[in-house]
Amino acid sequence: MTASDLFFRLAENFGLIVGAAFLLLSWSAFQKILFKKSNESEKLLLILFFGTFGIIGTYMGVPIYGAIANLRAIAVIAGGLVGGPIVGIGAGSIAGAHRFLIDMGGFTSLPCGLSTFLEGMAAGLISVRLKNGILNWKAAVLIGVVGETVHMLITLGMAKPYAEAWTLIKVIAIPMITLNSIGAGLFVQIIRSVLKDREKIGSIQAQKALNIANRTVSHLRFGLTPESAAATARIIYDTISVAAVSLTDDTHILTFVGAGNDHHQAGQTIKTKSGIEVLATGEPAFLKSGGRIGCSVAGCPLMSAIIIPLRKGGQVIGTLKLYGDDDTHLNTVDFQIALGLADLFSTQLELEDVQLNAQLLAQAEIRRLQSQINPHFLFNSLNTIGSFCRTNSNKARELIYELANYLRTNFQDDRTFIKVAEELEQVKSYLSIEQARFGDRIRVSMAIESGAEEWLVPPLTIQPLVENAVKHGLSGKENGGQVRIAVSRNDGKLHVLVQDDGVGMAPEYIEKIFSKIGLENSNGGIGLNNVNQRLERIYGPHYKIRIDSQPEQGTSVHLKVPDRRFVKQFQQANVFSN
Repeated sequence: MTASDLFFRLAENFGLIVGAAFLLLSWSAFQKILFKKSNESEKLLLILFFGTFGIIGTYMGVPIYGAIANLRAIAVIAGGLVGGPIVGIGAGSIAGAHRFLIDMGGFTSLPCGLSTFLEGMAAGLISVRLKNGILNWKAAVLIGVVGETVHMLITLGMAKPYAEAWTLIKVIAIPMITLNSIGAGLFVQIIRSVLKDREKIGSIQAQKALNIANRTVSHLRFGLTPESAAATARIIYDTISVAAVSLTDDTHILTFVGAGNDHHQAGQTIKTKSGIEVLATGEPAFLKSGGRIGCSVAGCPLMSAIIIPLRKGGQVIGTLKLYGDDDTHLNTVDFQIALGLADLFSTQLELEDVQLNAQLLAQAEIRRLQSQINPHFLFNSLNTIGSFCRTNSNKARELIYELANYLRTNFQDDRTFIKVAEELEQVKSYLSIEQARFGDRIRVSMAIESGAEEWLVPPLTIQPLVENAVKHGLSGKENGGQVRIAVSRNDGKLHVLVQDDGVGMAPEYIEKIFSKIGLENSNGGIGLNNVNQRLERIYGPHYKIRIDSQPEQGTSVHLKVPDRRFVKQFQQANVFSN
């Protein structure tokens, strides 16, 4: 047999080996087993995989002159580069020992077995040095060329008689060096492509899951309700390719969007066997046939389903369901996305209790503060009214009315939200008393956008900002100054600006306001720090106040409040419970 004849015979088997490796590595179930991250067990699986393919390379060889021209090095070299020294040595040992044992006593059995072991070890050691270049096909080809060349030299040195060894090497050297080198490079490139595809799929899963999570977090922050479920299901349905989406609690369908909504409807008790089973076991299910879903309605278009439990406090409280039909097929990517979404939703539902506690704390603090009044303000107000009793009785009566209105709000109003118009009435009462005390030293301008008066805000939101402007901004100036109050709507939010041209604040004082120091440690009555903490507790960190101030340059305080939808969700979550 000539070298060219051997080359073409090996090339045929070479194609079978590479094709088999490609098909096996393309099988997602096999990928999960082979490339799972489990340290020692992962190494063992890689050793067995590449060692087995090394043995296949021996059997796919061609007997010649009492030896076997083979393709064993393809898998052994790839294994060393992919898995490192342990995998390279392990795979080389398995394939090399097999080569020695099946031809024990053959004049090339020992040098061939030894060469296979050395090639696997060398590839593994080189992979340590390559680091990020481990899956480089060029490196695999180079190792193949050098390794198989050394293989030929070892065979020449160890095989006896020398003349027969030389005759063998002259025929097999070029075909084996060429095909094993190219094969190792292709094997590595196939693995690299498979891993890149897995990373790409993982990236797509993460991107879709995060996109959905970002859009649904505002809905699920108040729990799993029919309204939050409907909004969440619609977002999922519009984002990923599925026939239908459903969310349930532990007994009823909360929402259903997509194919089959004529008989799968919100408000119905859960009747499908699959849904009941997942709620009972807490185990996710991937159902690939319509019969397994368990729908009793004839002609139901749903042919597959992914059902993932939703948990809170360790208990299953509902399910997320994705459905497929004849036109839209579910796959493992959809299953992984559903698992990720269910985890994110479960975490959000867990955080609901934390957030609810924070909101209840904010309400309790409002009620506590409403029962308190700065004694200095009260004494000063009474002294001012007393002085007017002697000089201007009508003004005194007016101030008594304003003080009564101010105190009534603090003592009696236990609502969680009030209209801006009511908050501004309290502001006006406060300013009337202060202007009576300070006269022209306190000047006020108000710009209230039409319609903004109906917006709902927590009590004692604007008045403390105005009090801060008067007490700490203007009263320290001999000639006083002006307070400007502006209320407007923009981008679905209410914007409130309280601005003064008073003494301003030093940076360290502003820093103290945001340092979460309690009211008891604040010198500013209710104080800006308290307003800031309450807004963050009720609405979240994005709604903290913004302060712009410099000493002797005045102060601007800006806050924003979300629209009425927040209040509705807040009420649905039973935050008003005592």
